[in-house]
Amino acid sequence: MRTCGIEIKGSEAIICLMILKDGLFELPDCRQNRFALSKDQDQEQMRHFQFTFAKFIEDYKISQLVIKERPQKGKFAGGAVGFKIEAALQLIPGCQCTLISATEIKEKLKRAPLPVEFKTTGLKVFQETAFITAYASLVK
Repeated sequence: MRTCGIEIKGSEAIICLMILKDGLFELPDCRQNRFALSKDQDQEQMRHFQFTFAKFIEDYKISQLVIKERPQKGKFAGGAVGFKIEAALQLIPGCQCTLISATEIKEKLKRAPLPVEFKTTGLKVFQETAFITAYASLVK
């Protein structure tokens, strides 16, 4: 199953592609590691963001998007632009999109710790949360 782990920070969706095949995890090469939404008030920019991400899903044959859930209230609450990005991703047709909470990620990592150190993956440092999100979604 080809999964795209997503962390939404500010006006960006930071991504990590991961494949689970025969019990092994693979990190395929990817042309992009983040998608930015420049002007969330502009309808055309929102459509462009969604179209670009949908094209990315199609090109890489992604079957599932997994977004790290952000609180709606409180000190660590996500911003309005982030929730717009989340909605745009959830509304992309033909691809399953789920949210995974930080608590659920921690529980899954306790049961099945990461098989490798993040430093050895070759991903950028800012992709670590997206990587962990994708891994946690694929672990049973």
